[in-house]
Amino acid sequence: MSAFERIILDHGSGGRASQRLIADIFFSHLGNSILLTQDDAALLEIEGRIAMSTDTFTVDPLFFPGGDIGALSVHGTANDLAMLGAAPLYLSCGFILEEGLPLKTLEAVVSSMGRAAGQGGLKIVTGDTKVVPKGAVDKLFINTTGIGRIMVPDPPKGDRAAEGDAILVSGTLGDHGLAVMTKREGLEFKSPVVSDAASLHPLTLDLISRIPEIHVLRDPTRGGLATTLNEIAQQSEKEFLIREKDVPVDPAVREGCSFLGLDALYLANEGKCICILPETRAGEALQIMRGHPLGQGAALIGRVTAGQPGRVILETELGGRRFLSMLEGEQLPRIC
Repeated sequence: MSAFERIILDHGSGGRASQRLIADIFFSHLGNSILLTQDDAALLEIEGRIAMSTDTFTVDPLFFPGGDIGALSVHGTANDLAMLGAAPLYLSCGFILEEGLPLKTLEAVVSSMGRAAGQGGLKIVTGDTKVVPKGAVDKLFINTTGIGRIMVPDPPKGDRAAEGDAILVSGTLGDHGLAVMTKREGLEFKSPVVSDAASLHPLTLDLISRIPEIHVLRDPTRGGLATTLNEIAQQSEKEFLIREKDVPVDPAVREGCSFLGLDALYLANEGKCICILPETRAGEALQIMRGHPLGQGAALIGRVTAGQPGRVILETELGGRRFLSMLEGEQLPRIC
């Protein structure tokens, strides 16, 4: 281990301090045969069509109930690939480190990334670190780019929702956003709120292998369910009707939202997906989801209708209807 206890500017110089940091922390927890070649680029062999996605993670705090920025950076990019019907294979990672960051903090984050990648069957094959002066960045930012192999002939896409389709979600909504918020603000509720952060491809690959007719898969991250449904409705030029009483929300999240004046439909999720498919296959899809650890709370929440294109309607628990619009502003900044 380095003689230093915190990140210093010399760790970003490319010299001996950089090499020690890479060997002691990054190679120690992320090492594999491709990464350890230490070439300027990773040499990969992939057959067939591929999906590629990139994301940058700036979550505050770095550690929260149910996860941390390291595991989140793996889960988030893996999930973006999975929503296109891909099996995630490889990740790159880029770190921007603030001068003064404790090395123990960095190692905990990198160790968590390694565990998340290993559990998901991914390899982190290339990466980069940059060190900036204290105050130029808030502790630690991570960028991950992922590559995966498309596993179905006709991948699910946002423009494929069709009239009469059923709209499903894989579980309770708002868990991640509220978990980060409560940790950040030092709040406690009667029941603990835990992030749902997880890599969804074990569930989505099972779904698409058994129901290739799935039209849309999407993970409702920033902006939550409401914003994501609006995005899909606009892409597919269809109207969605959602039943509020059928949208699953954990009682602890419901309690927290009531206390803080938040709406769970707009809170971020990092381990849930929306699935839109022909209504005739909805029952089978629910059975598959509920039989999987990542989908036990799956629910049928609405349908695609022949109304006004690009609009989402919420049928309230009292029987009325209102527009469910996109998020305006930022309910919770820095949640992913």
